[in-house]
Amino acid sequence: MIPTGASAAVLKPSDPIPHDAVPVQGPNFEKKLSFQDFMTSYERIGFQANSFGKAIDIVDKMRNWRLSDDPVSPEEADEYIDPQVRANTKCNIFLGYTSNLISSGLREIFLYLVKNRMVSAIVTTAGGIEEDFIKCLGKTYLADFNLDGAELRKKGMNRIGNLVVPNDNYCKFEDWLTPILDQMLAEQKETGQPWAPSTFIRRLGKEINNEESVYYWAYKNDIPVFCPALTDGSIGDMIYFHSFRSPGLILDIVHDIRALNELSRKSKKAGMIILGGGVCKHQIANAMLIRNGADYSVYINTGQEFDGSDSGARPDEAVSWGKIRAGSEAVKIFADATLVFPMLVAATFAKDNMQ
Repeated sequence: MIPTGASAAVLKPSDPIPHDAVPVQGPNFEKKLSFQDFMTSYERIGFQANSFGKAIDIVDKMRNWRLSDDPVSPEEADEYIDPQVRANTKCNIFLGYTSNLISSGLREIFLYLVKNRMVSAIVTTAGGIEEDFIKCLGKTYLADFNLDGAELRKKGMNRIGNLVVPNDNYCKFEDWLTPILDQMLAEQKETGQPWAPSTFIRRLGKEINNEESVYYWAYKNDIPVFCPALTDGSIGDMIYFHSFRSPGLILDIVHDIRALNELSRKSKKAGMIILGGGVCKHQIANAMLIRNGADYSVYINTGQEFDGSDSGARPDEAVSWGKIRAGSEAVKIFADATLVFPMLVAATFAKDNMQ
């Protein structure tokens, strides 16, 4: 006879399954699947695949929302009552990414989004700016995570994960940037108007005049690029050297925090797509606080929350600060952005180009 206690423990009956419960199911490769069918299947695989499927849905909602979807509120400004204006008013999408992702092949995906006006603003770090321009001057190459750092240093090679950048590329960058700094300083003295990081980046986008540059297209399409940590990289090195030869260049960060926060505040709907953590993640999230939180949020990073860092924090922590609106749609995918973001863009922004 089976022991009663053991039987009761192992064969404990289940409560009734809720009528709206979704069963787990992966893609059926016995059938011919379209790309979109395959992407849709992620919603039911579970674990991080499930989060990826949710991210597709949230990004599509960011892309497709129009003010005309919502009823006219009693407090609505006169300029937003016209039906045509409402139909043309979109969700502002704030894209954030860390510098290593510009070094990777995600740069071409960012370029696609900016060239086609699919985002409203960018926030990144110093390397996220300079590595775009440096790639216009010289190539970054695939390598290996296990290369010896001392040997690379002897050869003038800089490693970014499993990529390498020849140090000559940074020398080319200095040769290109220095005369632009001279001209910017001269213009500042003439006008009495200091530069902001965003106007500095816009000027470099104009000067590079290269369609392979993300920030060339940001300049062409008047998409602001914010970089609160602009001096934390090669650009900082070049400004440092320049300050000895021609002191006086001023960068005004107050201009940019006002511009970013005002863009957030005035957004009828606001969405965040943030790859990685640190400055780019929190600067966008903090701007969302000005409007009582983002309406749509997608985080992609490998950070964990146990150390209390904002980089690893899940969306619900931002809800507690008012940086993501309570009850809004938000998801975090725990993954390397180079694996996930190309698929996310292919399933949303670029779906019409996929076969």
